Amino acid sequence: MTVFEKITIAKAINESLRASMEADPKVLVMGEDVGKLGGVFRVTDGLQKDFGEERVIDTPLAESGIVGTAIGMALRGYRPVVEIQFDGFVFPAYDQIVTQLAKMHARALGKVKVPVVIRIPYAGGIGAVEHHSESPEALFAHVAGLKIVSPSNSSDAYWMLQQAIAGDDPVIYFEPKRRYHDKSRLDTESIPDPLHKARVTRTGSDLTLAAYGPMVKVCQDVANVAAEEGKSIEIVDLRSLSPIDFDTVQSSVQKTGRLVVVHEAPVFFGAGAEIAARITERCFYHLEAPVLRVGGFHSPYPPSRLEDEYLPGLDRVLDAVDRALAY
Repeated sequence: MTVFEKITIAKAINESLRASMEADPKVLVMGEDVGKLGGVFRVTDGLQKDFGEERVIDTPLAESGIVGTAIGMALRGYRPVVEIQFDGFVFPAYDQIVTQLAKMHARALGKVKVPVVIRIPYAGGIGAVEHHSESPEALFAHVAGLKIVSPSNSSDAYWMLQQAIAGDDPVIYFEPKRRYHDKSRLDTESIPDPLHKARVTRTGSDLTLAAYGPMVKVCQDVANVAAEEGKSIEIVDLRSLSPIDFDTVQSSVQKTGRLVVVHEAPVFFGAGAEIAARITERCFYHLEAPVLRVGGFHSPYPPSRLEDEYLPGLDRVLDAVDRALAY
């Protein structure tokens, strides 16, 4: 048994890839600079040295070709794990993902499987240039045939990636890049939650905050501040966006009577809209206030000097909490 009392999310993903590759020789890692460099965030550091260039493959700068090649390899029995270097670079591969990868299983009437995992470092907060801070999760969650997940801590980063790799469905695995160096506990022998199960990470009685990926930590900070003001906040880490575990959210809202959904992506047509609609349908007679949403603005991601104004932070989420509690 290996217990890391403090391990970064980036290191947990590295350990997860290593465990998956050791367990199954058909697992391959491929992407731009994933080999000799170890990835721009060093998430794949050391893997090519230990597993060789045939299993950790440095690819050309061609996202459509990378994903298309991974689809072909999956059809031949491999389990490729593709890294898209930055969120904004995924769009050249969008056609391959939504037209081929997502539909291959249905097109073949279930006779073929395409176990491809696409790792995407996503969202902002790192002071990057254009195309390096996007949150495209809603685009992919809208596409039937894809599973969409995003961890918020080291333990989930480790287990959810292995679960995604071991499954037979294509999975988009969104990694919150500004949390790469956040540290938390990891027990590599623990029993993980199901891949698409949401988790209540803090219990409360006055209001539910639902979030995923980079915003979970913000919600934790909000709950701490609210507690100093005598407000009891429950936090649901969604973990998965396709499918969404509405049952866990519903159970929480039936207890608290209020829900605020928080994500970094724009509020307009974002994941929060679907959650708000579903929970309103399911919990209409339990709600004490409208379901509120907090997220980015419906605008291109701004230059880095303005991203603190764009990103949902402590004050913006606390304002939504206060508005919900005022009803």
